[in-house]
Amino acid sequence: MSIDISQFHDVFFEESFEGLDAMESGLLNLEDGAADIEEINTIFRAAHSIKGGAGTFGFMAVSEFTHKMETLLDEMRNGQREVTPESTNVLLEAVDVLREMLTAVQQDKDTDDARIALVCEQLDDMLGGDESSDIEQESETASTDSDGDQPIGWKINFRPHLHMLQTGNDPVRLLRELESLGELSVNLDESQLPLFSDLEPEDSYLAWQMELISDVAKEDVVEIFEWVEDDCDLTIEALFSTAETSAEMSEAESAVAEPAESAVAIEVTQLAAEKTETKQKSSAAPVAASIRVGTDKIDSLINMVGELVITQSMLSQVGDNFTEEMLPQLIDGLAQLERNTREMQEGVMRVRMLPISFAFNRFPRLVHDLTDKSGKKVDLKLTGEQTELDKTVMEKIGDPLVHLVRNSLDHGLETPEVRLAAGKNETGLLNLNAYHQGGNIVIEIEDDGAGLNEEKIFNKAVEKGLVNADDKLNPEKIHELIFMAGFSTADVVSDISGRGVGMDVVRKNIHSLGGSIEIASEKNVGTKFTIRLPLTLAIMDGQTIRVANENYILPLISIVESIEIKDTDIKQVSGKGELYKLRDDYVPVIRLYEVFNIEPQITDLEDGLLVVVEGDGQKVGLFIDDLLGQQQVVIKSLETNYRKVVGLSGATILGDGTVALILDVPGLISLYREPSSKKGLVKPERAA
Repeated sequence: MSIDISQFHDVFFEESFEGLDAMESGLLNLEDGAADIEEINTIFRAAHSIKGGAGTFGFMAVSEFTHKMETLLDEMRNGQREVTPESTNVLLEAVDVLREMLTAVQQDKDTDDARIALVCEQLDDMLGGDESSDIEQESETASTDSDGDQPIGWKINFRPHLHMLQTGNDPVRLLRELESLGELSVNLDESQLPLFSDLEPEDSYLAWQMELISDVAKEDVVEIFEWVEDDCDLTIEALFSTAETSAEMSEAESAVAEPAESAVAIEVTQLAAEKTETKQKSSAAPVAASIRVGTDKIDSLINMVGELVITQSMLSQVGDNFTEEMLPQLIDGLAQLERNTREMQEGVMRVRMLPISFAFNRFPRLVHDLTDKSGKKVDLKLTGEQTELDKTVMEKIGDPLVHLVRNSLDHGLETPEVRLAAGKNETGLLNLNAYHQGGNIVIEIEDDGAGLNEEKIFNKAVEKGLVNADDKLNPEKIHELIFMAGFSTADVVSDISGRGVGMDVVRKNIHSLGGSIEIASEKNVGTKFTIRLPLTLAIMDGQTIRVANENYILPLISIVESIEIKDTDIKQVSGKGELYKLRDDYVPVIRLYEVFNIEPQITDLEDGLLVVVEGDGQKVGLFIDDLLGQQQVVIKSLETNYRKVVGLSGATILGDGTVALILDVPGLISLYREPSSKKGLVKPERAA
């Protein structure tokens, strides 16, 4: 019975990509001439695992490429080669290539053969030095016995552990590789094979005694079994001409060996056919997304299910024989059901939570590469890496974070010469921090660079016609200008930043997640970007509001405050509508019944309420009839079920079964800024 090893592919790719991350992190930690042997061992083990897994699953191009990396790392950990910036950079480049190769195999796409060949050549150049010849000399010495006789081959005893097949390894592949090295004789040991009734099809019961007649070095034989060295008992001994050879095996042993060879051949054929069929079936299918969940979260969910079953049983008993006297018991049961449901909801959402280290881990490499290009010295500090957020949010926040880090490295942090002249340490500090605040996650990107050049930003904005030269803008308003489309203060376009296609995309992407971004900057002190995001995109804390006979949901994260309107604080401005004086500032008033073209019940401002919200760096006041209460709502996409609508981010179903639309504050502000769209029904965007 053959095993379909394709069922282990997803696990292999997931573990391989984790191994590549570990290799990259370890290589970045290596110091020239003072490398930590444990760090190198960690990198070597990751490469070794990827090579072994790739060989087991038949991804030979990946296995052979990783073997070159492994050889170089082996020389480093054995002290035969010094760790230098050149070797580290080549290995980092090799990690990138290996990641691309694995991705191509996973998605059944073509690889970049030219780049693979280039990096292979770089690895070969490094391995072609004097250090590698030492290994060959040691191998030749080890392959000679004490009397100076050369071995004619190797005697191999191989007994897999019971669980080896379950790790995706198959002895058939190992025997096939051995046979390619020379003349192989096999004696099958089936003494541990149980009765058929006790047989577990995915357990390994067989063992093999083999003689390989070949002049290959022992290292070549060991290399084949390196893939399973922790999952078997293995001995490899030199075989000399005076020892028993395969030609002297008894007829009984030969009789045992022949059926084993036949069985091996049949199983290899079946395995190849199954693998081809599986690949054909899955080639058109998308790669399945997966997430690792801690057992503590699963145990918590199981406990919650138990509580829910108890509550359901109690309510069933009340319902079967309900009387008026049992009303308090019914109310208690419903309250318990609500509590259990909320706990179950929170538990299920925690299953999707991942530590933000998954997003942060890319930045050590990014900083390493960009500082090499720019000549700057930067100390990257990561804090709050175990702060958790939803997997979907994690995936979508990655690119905005890359833009912000690049911006800090290019525009914020100065060169060592400039920093020393300003009385600073020549090494700049870039700090990424994450923490929970209420129902949101806050991410901070802070540097101790030159800060935003407000005069330069303002002049560039005037030059591009974004503001007038006589406009009086406070520092906060000037900082907001960098988020305008096409804005850039870079004098020279580089591959780091300066093309004017970054910061506006950053804010747009963050707003699409229901979040916000703020800037705080001080000249010659530094700049800090603060991002606030919901923990999940599936459920939102909202404020229910009433406008005429309609109910709407406002995200709590957007609300600044709610106030009763005083007639004396309302100002009419020609061409700009109504403004409301809020302490020392004025905020525009948006009448929602005009935006949504519904018949109003209240038109006088002093008879309603003003909800002050913030989005796109601007505050506005939404005129509503009443506040109804706060609740968590499940977000349903309008774009998926209907089409994208400006001013609305989705919809939800309320407890009474009615549908309430969820307001998109940045969208409402954009409608306010466009006079032609300020009145009338919110118009759907034209489909692409």
